[in-house]
Amino acid sequence: MTLLELMEKALKIKKREMVEMFEDGMQAVRMTYYPPCPQPERAVGFSPHSDATGITILLQVNQVEGLQLKKDGTWIPLQPLQDSFAVNVGDILENISNGVYKSVGHKVTVNSEKERISIPTFFNPKFEVEFGPATTILNPQTPPLFKRAKSRKLDGKSLLEILKINRNPTK
Repeated sequence: MTLLELMEKALKIKKREMVEMFEDGMQAVRMTYYPPCPQPERAVGFSPHSDATGITILLQVNQVEGLQLKKDGTWIPLQPLQDSFAVNVGDILENISNGVYKSVGHKVTVNSEKERISIPTFFNPKFEVEFGPATTILNPQTPPLFKRAKSRKLDGKSLLEILKINRNPTK
């Protein structure tokens, strides 16, 4: 069973609904190298962001700490584990799950003595597939929190802010 199939099952989403969105979708790989920096407090490894993807699978090649996750307003260092991957829910999957799965804000800091090497792989739905909160998890008590969209229409802005439904608009 794939990761997406397990997520569908946990959300009680129609079988293969998410899998079919992502089959033959866009995948991208980025190889990142962060050299040692004698003054890490004066350098930015990768600024705070969330991934505008479905899922990101990260291989931290040399287990050097640097990835930090934001929880309750605090940056928490992620301890890399040897021979493992970090799996990150992206903005698109938060949309599809109607907020059940959260796209976590994260950043990368540099190390004063060691280089850091990581390889994130990003998985997105097919360009022409319309995605949005899965209809099988919506009801009058759980209305959609996000609009529907196609990957092709996104332009790198904060995806969740673009697609969030404002239930209390200001006049």
